[in-house]
Amino acid sequence: MDISTDNVLRLRRGFRFQWEPAQQCHVLLYPEGMVKLNESAGAILGEVDGKRTVTDIVTALEQTFPEAGALSNDVCQFLEHACNQHWLEVS
Repeated sequence: MDISTDNVLRLRRGFRFQWEPAQQCHVLLYPEGMVKLNESAGAILGEVDGKRTVTDIVTALEQTFPEAGALSNDVCQFLEHACNQHWLEVS
């Protein structure tokens, strides 16, 4: 799936994003299991709320992590991967 910057994404039904103290990281829970997320993936999925566009998410992340520079390509690549894994869907 190609992600457009004006897409609004949300977690697919049955998926839940949360901080997991035992793992000391964010995870994505679903009925068949759990995906342990690295820090970057957790930061990106933490911005996905079903209301904001991809552009809004990129802007928020660039403000939170100014030292990282332009993030659009990396964020879009991750969101495409998440959609291809069926973690996210277009609202």
